[in-house]
Amino acid sequence: MIESKEYNPHADFELIEKAFTLSKNAHKGEKRASGKPYFIHPIQVSRLLMELNADSASICAALLHDVLENTMMTYDKLSKELNKEIADLVEGLTNIDKFKFESREEYTNENIRKVLLASSKDIRVILIKLTDRLHNMRTLKYVPKEKQKRIAKVTLDIFAPIAEKLGLWTVKGELEDLSLRYLEPKIYQSLKNKIGEKREDREKKTQEIVSSIQTELDKNKIKAKVFGRAKYFYSIYRKMKRKDKSFEEIFDLIGIRIITSNEDECYATLNIIHNLWPHKKIRFKDYIKYPKDNGYQSIHTTVYGPYNKILEIQVRGLKMHYEAEGGFAAHWKYAGTERDKEFDQKIEWFKQAIEWRRFSKNAGEFIENLKLDFYENEIVVLTPKGEPISLKEDSTPLDFAYEVHTSIGNHCAGATVNGRAVSLDYKLKSGQIVNITTKEKTKPSRAWLNIVNTNRAR
Repeated sequence: MIESKEYNPHADFELIEKAFTLSKNAHKGEKRASGKPYFIHPIQVSRLLMELNADSASICAALLHDVLENTMMTYDKLSKELNKEIADLVEGLTNIDKFKFESREEYTNENIRKVLLASSKDIRVILIKLTDRLHNMRTLKYVPKEKQKRIAKVTLDIFAPIAEKLGLWTVKGELEDLSLRYLEPKIYQSLKNKIGEKREDREKKTQEIVSSIQTELDKNKIKAKVFGRAKYFYSIYRKMKRKDKSFEEIFDLIGIRIITSNEDECYATLNIIHNLWPHKKIRFKDYIKYPKDNGYQSIHTTVYGPYNKILEIQVRGLKMHYEAEGGFAAHWKYAGTERDKEFDQKIEWFKQAIEWRRFSKNAGEFIENLKLDFYENEIVVLTPKGEPISLKEDSTPLDFAYEVHTSIGNHCAGATVNGRAVSLDYKLKSGQIVNITTKEKTKPSRAWLNIVNTNRAR
């Protein structure tokens, strides 16, 4: 476990070594479905957390996340051997006794609810659960086919969307691809083969595009790095399905990412890109000026590039890049308390979404209700000045008003969409221009709760 020094030179190595030994002894003699020692699994989960720069307690909990469920270890002993903080994290990750439930689905839902409720108290619980799920998906080939499909379905429906909402983009992408591999093996293999067939030609063209952008940035003395990245299989598959197109009709298999030194250079870079190639205005999203709920910041633009290619280009600053890749995990700092002072505020929306659903009738209703907050597609509408505002699908003018500013929402008296008066419960669509009329005398009504769809508005 000494390798953790690479990620966190200020980590509590003595505590991590103690957790390592405790877990190794507890799992002694246990085997995975692959036939390999069970202890390999907690080690791999802890390594994934190190890559996300997680804190010492999270790494310890990852090493021990199965001991209360699979071994003779007790909560009291764990708390005494290490500390209550780590014991609480492990307890939040421990499955409920499966013999208490009539069906597997009920058992699965109750365990997901338990993890999410624990996460509303300590967000690190869901971080560990997602990395645990990722390693399990990487080794899914060793379990029976029926179980593969069941686990992949839950991963795609529940855990990948949560990873996305928490800004863990690399975790989300791999979870989706691995789920597709087991849910639609023929489609997955077909995509893999087709992408592989033209890889050399595509990589050559991508490098030419990257070089042309880099040359323009260098000319303008902008310190930035340009990268070409392959799209995830699942994102290609979803686009084929959504647009009812064949693989050959999907052009943007490669995305371009530009990492600048600071925010000002992001916008200067954007101007250079738009001078190089015409862009699709409807696909432009400024998440720097208007960050997503999970704190994600980046500029997304789609251009008509060379070789008749439609290119999706992302521009972001270096700090934004670290946070985009690591999601909320990037907010842990390895000085002092290892915690970002603003951390709790940045993930407050996640906690609220869980808390609002706490008193659902049962676990199935809890999961279905959460999907309303976690799994929607986004739309982008415009202010009268042309500024893009991101909202979830089926949002209303009232959601838009609160997204712009709380006081505008509180005093919202009416709305127009593309110059036409609409009701406050009108369902907005991407690309529409929304204008809100306010009146000082207007106050929020309880009936508005039946109109709004976003967390901010509620």
